[in-house]
Amino acid sequence: MLVLARKVDESLMIGDDVEVKILSIDGDTVRIGVQAPRSVVILRGELYAQVAEENRSATGAASDDVDRLSSML
Repeated sequence: MLVLARKVDESLMIGDDVEVKILSIDGDTVRIGVQAPRSVVILRGELYAQVAEENRSATGAASDDVDRLSSML
C-alpha cells in the first residue's frame, strides 16, 4: 500500500484521468473529492464489500437453482 501525506487543497493522480483532492480536514474526518470519468465506478470501501457479498450470495442462489432444474430433467 502506498501511503501519502496531503494537505487541504492538495491532490494526487491515479493514472491520467483520476484526481483525488483533499477538500477539508475536521478532527478525524477528511473530506475528499474524486474527479474521474463517468466510466470509472467509485464506491466507499464498506459499500463495495457489501455489494460484493450480495453478488456472491446471488451467485450461490443461482447455482442452487441450476442444480435443482438439472435434477428435474
